[in-house]
Amino acid sequence: MSHLFDVYPIYDIEPVKARGSYLWDQNGTKYLDLYGGHAVISVGHCNPYYVDMLTKQLNAISFYSNSVKISLQEELAEKLGELSGYPDYKLFLCNSGAEANENALKLASFHNGRTKVISFTKSFHGRTAGAVAATDDASIVAPINYNKHVTFLPFNDVESAENGITDEVCAVIVEGIQGVGGINVSTDEFLQTLRRKCDETGAILILDSVQCGYGRTGKFFSHQFSGIEPDIMSMAKGMGNGFPIGGILISPKFKASYGLLGTTFGGNHLACAAGVAVLDIMKNDNLIENAAKIGDYLLKGIEEIGGYKELRGRGLMIGIEFDFPVKDLRNKLLFEHKMFTGVAGANTIRLLPSLTLGKEEADLFLEALKKEVSVATV
Repeated sequence: MSHLFDVYPIYDIEPVKARGSYLWDQNGTKYLDLYGGHAVISVGHCNPYYVDMLTKQLNAISFYSNSVKISLQEELAEKLGELSGYPDYKLFLCNSGAEANENALKLASFHNGRTKVISFTKSFHGRTAGAVAATDDASIVAPINYNKHVTFLPFNDVESAENGITDEVCAVIVEGIQGVGGINVSTDEFLQTLRRKCDETGAILILDSVQCGYGRTGKFFSHQFSGIEPDIMSMAKGMGNGFPIGGILISPKFKASYGLLGTTFGGNHLACAAGVAVLDIMKNDNLIENAAKIGDYLLKGIEEIGGYKELRGRGLMIGIEFDFPVKDLRNKLLFEHKMFTGVAGANTIRLLPSLTLGKEEADLFLEALKKEVSVATV
């Protein structure tokens, strides 16, 4: 009998080895990983440079608290600011995307003294109290998760944003591309409207970049396609390539003070070593450019195959919505073609592979998809 709290539906597959974009299970079966464990694997499984950085750090010192100097934090902040294009923003480190959004909302409320939050339909911001209150999924909001201060506006609806963001609003939190919601891409006009309305009302604009950040879309942050600068950006997922780390980049308009935010494990030695390694690999291997190139290649290939209802995404963040439930299609890709993919809702296949994905791996997926879609649509 399992002693685990049974909250995850799991496949009877146990990966025991991983390299690049591939996994091997306990029986030696090889799988192509097109999901990266929920967009976490950014620079490939077991990248040698990444493994070496963590091994050296583990042999030196693995942890101490934020009561002492940790120079790796400064290195991470400097490299992140440079690669992301936000050198003047300050970094606060934590452990996960939910924590990042939690601290972003808290910092916004400290800044302007307000409580009202604007979020959007089909949003997902995490499962902790403040983050889940701003998440549009009643099934994961417990009675203790107070959310009467949150208003959900229609995603990508400019008119609703114009009317809904008032002088009473503390923060507007939005994903540049919704992940769990189905790979829904924010329009330029929508994000630009949010930026303008926040400027007019004094509300804080928070871009949840947990899934759509870190180079996945072909820019460091997906909102950079729209030419705006948020007040706060939250990050996690690909930030540590599997090691738990999250953070927020904070505009110079905010003033720090001792005790304003805090964390025990955030910014620890191993987490920062992982974070620095990821940024080094992304920069040296031109992975943001690769995500754009291979993402375009995949999108064009999927367009040629057809058979879908709607194709959405940017770079290596792709959603393929069909007019039928995709459970069987996903299972065929996994069990017959040995490919991990994800889903969003009942009808959308979600692709979130490593940014190292190559044309050869993309072709393998396109070949499998073509075969299965032709069968499913007969």
